[in-house]
Amino acid sequence: MWSGDELDLDAYLARIGYAGELLPDLDTLRAVHRAHTAAIPFESIDVLLGHPISLEVKSIEDKLVRGRRGGYCYEQNTLLAAALERIGFAVAGRGARNRTRGEALLPVTHAVLVVTVDGEPWLCDAGFGHQGPREPVPLGRPGTEVPQGEWTYAVREEGDGVLVLTFLREGAWRDLYAFGPQPAYPVDYVLMNHYSSSHPRSAFVGQLVAHRPGVPGSAHRISLVRDEFTVIHPDGRTERRPVAADELHGILDREFGIRLSERDAGELVRMYRAEY
Repeated sequence: MWSGDELDLDAYLARIGYAGELLPDLDTLRAVHRAHTAAIPFESIDVLLGHPISLEVKSIEDKLVRGRRGGYCYEQNTLLAAALERIGFAVAGRGARNRTRGEALLPVTHAVLVVTVDGEPWLCDAGFGHQGPREPVPLGRPGTEVPQGEWTYAVREEGDGVLVLTFLREGAWRDLYAFGPQPAYPVDYVLMNHYSSSHPRSAFVGQLVAHRPGVPGSAHRISLVRDEFTVIHPDGRTERRPVAADELHGILDREFGIRLSERDAGELVRMYRAEY
């Protein structure tokens, strides 16, 4: 299903810094998921630059693993799915509806994974930016609070089999996204990817987006959207500051671990200066 046989698993594990056991059990699932989200940043710079986003496993491997870039949900979770499938996990896809923008009804454009371990389904998602979970979240126990360091998640069940991922922020539970029981396949992600990378209403078209849901050695999370760099603390505090064009590459490299080619770096700065 996820072309795991095409993935250079050793290169992927080296990229995420994982050297533990490779058993299709919950300990391995947690460890690989956490290592992936810590090592590979969320970013959609290629969308901004007008580059095509391929979801072929070898193309994703060249970019995120060998090129040491980041990617957005379709790239991140396709790569994670291929790795987990290669290790021996049962992996299924789902399409989710973002709920972080108030009452607006948004289309199903977010790609997530459901991994079954010993008969129990777990939500896995390496591609929801700074608000996303660092580790798998159980789906078979709605309402169970799942602490992940200083951040806490839970899944709420609605009608018609819809499940909602929520997280605790400033003493209140906030919806992140909702998804139904219908499976999604790699070909569905291709269609969703086309919308997200090209439609004028997509949040990724025409603006710079980069996130890290986990900064090694720290509890905070970071975000760069357009020209604003934000540090998000578990207690609800946020620190924001504008980013000038001459410091853009330093922040992308130092804070997010994103290193662009000389050509892409030059084009990004040109676009950044023109916009901001």
